[in-house]
Amino acid sequence: MIMKAITLFLTTLLAACGVLAPVKDASVNYLLEPLVPERRITGASPAIAIARPSLPGYLDRQQLVSRGMDGRMMMNSFHLWAEPLDAGIARVTAANLARLANSLSIQPVETYVTLDYQSLLEIRVSRFEPDASGKVVLECTWKLQPVSGRVTDPRPFRAVIDPGAPVQPGAPQTARVAAMNEALASLAREIARAL
Repeated sequence: MIMKAITLFLTTLLAACGVLAPVKDASVNYLLEPLVPERRITGASPAIAIARPSLPGYLDRQQLVSRGMDGRMMMNSFHLWAEPLDAGIARVTAANLARLANSLSIQPVETYVTLDYQSLLEIRVSRFEPDASGKVVLECTWKLQPVSGRVTDPRPFRAVIDPGAPVQPGAPQTARVAAMNEALASLAREIARAL
């Protein structure tokens, strides 16, 4: 009986002090989106699987990352990706490329049930974040590797997109994510020209 009273007293005291008060989640989750305009897709060729891109370790995390002037990497635990960044890049690249090439058969590799695609798009990202001036930089190599055929050489790609206003690490990241979407659309346009 005394233990119940002490437990009730401590619980009431902690609740009164705000220790047991609910904590509001202040985090904001972001999602990459395709920017190539939607249209009715009717074709089935080319059949391309989009592999999840390789990312440097500092980007392979839930937090959005920014680069400081002195080489420091800044992460904010309140600005988060709603999905793994590599999965988002593959999903958006597939959607952009499918719209540009008018092909229902351009999808992330995980979507394919069997190996009925002709090529695998491989992307190796070396940088995909705002630089010290706030401009979003996408640096990567990409290659379309035929399922059967010789090994192809990777091609370099670089896009620098100005989000319009400097992207501050603690501020809302909407303009930054929009600039990242534009960089991925530019990448898809370059790949589409090579099809």
